[in-house]
Amino acid sequence: MKYSDQLKNLGTETAFAVSAQARKWADKGNKVYPFHLGDINLPTPENIVEATIKSIKDGLTGYCPSEGIFPLREALANDVGFKRGVNYDPDNVAIQPGGKPTIGKFISSILNPGDEILYPNPGYPIYESQIEYQGGRAIPYSYVQTDSGFDIDIEKIKDSINDKTIAIIYNNYQNPISAESSVEEMNAIAQIAIENDLWVLSDEAYFEIVYDGEARSIVSIPGMRERTVILYTFSKKFAMTGWRVGGSIGPKEIIKRIAKFNVNAESCTTHFIQNAMVEALNGDQHGSVEILKILRERRDAAVKGLNAIDGIDILTPRTTFYLFPNVTKVMDRKGLRSVEELQNGALKNANVSFCTREHFGRPQDNEVDSYIRLAYSGISTTDIAEGLANLKKYIEE
Repeated sequence: MKYSDQLKNLGTETAFAVSAQARKWADKGNKVYPFHLGDINLPTPENIVEATIKSIKDGLTGYCPSEGIFPLREALANDVGFKRGVNYDPDNVAIQPGGKPTIGKFISSILNPGDEILYPNPGYPIYESQIEYQGGRAIPYSYVQTDSGFDIDIEKIKDSINDKTIAIIYNNYQNPISAESSVEEMNAIAQIAIENDLWVLSDEAYFEIVYDGEARSIVSIPGMRERTVILYTFSKKFAMTGWRVGGSIGPKEIIKRIAKFNVNAESCTTHFIQNAMVEALNGDQHGSVEILKILRERRDAAVKGLNAIDGIDILTPRTTFYLFPNVTKVMDRKGLRSVEELQNGALKNANVSFCTREHFGRPQDNEVDSYIRLAYSGISTTDIAEGLANLKKYIEE
């Protein structure tokens, strides 16, 4: 019996490995404070739940078009286009079973063996995984910590481009570091893409998780709509991580190709859920507003708890539901040789579970500082305060 050699190039979402570690610790009778996974422990808005139940009762339980049902593609085209100041129609949309499938299908639609794609590192690990699995070269670009957060190393991107470069993956409102591009930085990325005739995958999973001001998309910049595919997901805004529904939005020719992969991969996204998503987009938005309000409260509690720890100093991010503190001083004081030791020590001594920088792409040679990532979307404000008080005691003892 043999297995595919190609599988050695396929990575994983390592945050789920931390989840397994936390479950084992909880199974021993410990209360775990879960900061490790970007799940949301809030209910999906009731109007969406009711629309889903009605769709099931109405018999929408069979196959439907592989590219998605027309009413949802129309609603999503209108919603995404309006919020970004561009025009889309239903043919610019292919519905997906979640946000993640857009990554692999986009890459499959443009990549030939040996082609290079630039991706953010640290960043969502599936970028790197899919590029390498499909026979491409994953070329990382990095971030520089500044007094105001994290900035993309634009010069490194420019230096990495050659005649084999075909695309850049861009994740504004970034997982894991909550980085948000300035207007100047976004324009610089757009200029690079246009000048080098590159595709752009704009991962906008957290476009709706912005606590202050207006969200911005690179697709709004002149010359970018025709070269950009947007990764859209319902998971974050509507607390629907387990429902698995999202979309790919972009130029019609590449959306046709992405929809072809839909036929081969899953036939179609669940019909009754798609039908309910029309209500999610066009119906009462009170539930999503309340979700954002609660996430803001959790953010503020988590920032306060981390900044109370000697050796940690973190800014309040305007977006996502992640914090990415520098823990180099903490490591030095405790005499720890690796951030993994800090992770394991925090779980066993403080019952606090979190991910590390190493869970978000292979560290680059020039990295000297140590970071951890905490997600506050799946833990109450009370438990945030308790858990980070425990972490403070463990770190400062």
